Amino acid sequence: MKKSKQKTRDTRYSRYLHPRWWPTWAGIAAMWLAARLPIKLQWWLGRRIGDLAYRLAARRRHITQVNIRLCFPDLSEQEQQVLVKQSFQANGIGVMEIGLAWFRNPASFIPITEVHGLEHVDAALARGKGILLLGGHYSTLDLGGSLVTEYIEADVMQRDHNNPLMNAVMTRARERRYGMVLDSKNLRGLLKQLKKNRIVWYATDQDYGRKDIVFAPFFGVPAGSITATSRIADRSGCAVVPFSHFRRQHEPGYDIYFHPPLEDFPSGDDLADATLVNRTIENEIRRHPDQYLWMHRRFKTRPSSDDPDLYNEDGH
Repeated sequence: MKKSKQKTRDTRYSRYLHPRWWPTWAGIAAMWLAARLPIKLQWWLGRRIGDLAYRLAARRRHITQVNIRLCFPDLSEQEQQVLVKQSFQANGIGVMEIGLAWFRNPASFIPITEVHGLEHVDAALARGKGILLLGGHYSTLDLGGSLVTEYIEADVMQRDHNNPLMNAVMTRARERRYGMVLDSKNLRGLLKQLKKNRIVWYATDQDYGRKDIVFAPFFGVPAGSITATSRIADRSGCAVVPFSHFRRQHEPGYDIYFHPPLEDFPSGDDLADATLVNRTIENEIRRHPDQYLWMHRRFKTRPSSDDPDLYNEDGH
């Protein structure tokens, strides 16, 4: 497993005073102000953002429709379409929650947050080999991760934002919550933290291309699945603890779930390991299917280069 160094991030706001950054600053100011609104109003606004995105983001709507059709073939066409719309609304709320994660103290949400299975984290830490916290791209991604740090000390793997100013704001916000904010490719830093018996938030549930993958079922569909999780667990001896975070359906509130570490992991069989990881994430998604990031092309990479593109709107 190739190691990589942590790249240097410059998060000084003084770098972003030029007028070309003013539109981004305006967006950040809007997020800051929205984060002060009552949570029920934020959820309502988030749903309206989702409704607007559903109408205007035709490509993302198509990707979501394809994913849900593939992953939930037992649903009727009408039920699938309802889930597509609900997914856009849930991710719209997730956009609002980014402001909460970046600009509000998550301690204020403890009264409406319930944690399940924290004893599994305590038991895994007692082994002294660190924990790889196996997460997923749920719509509560930022706020859920921030809430988690109210109950455990953790580090996080981060894919940097394409907008340098947004990346600076995001990184500074996460640095206030997490011990370290590691670059998503910094395996050297990840292994170093695990060696210190640290907890590191880690997600594997996206399509990262054809390198170092196997094709394991995800909702019954062959999906390019990275083998790095097995390599990291083998190298470090860490426990791989699944966790998830969801907002409640009918009242403001959040639930965080920790589960027992994956058993017999790694097994020495990359396909079996990736299948277990995918099934574990799939089980969490089924709690609230609408709260997953279905807008991502999870099945972009196909087992054969000759296989048709599942997201081609012409059907070829």
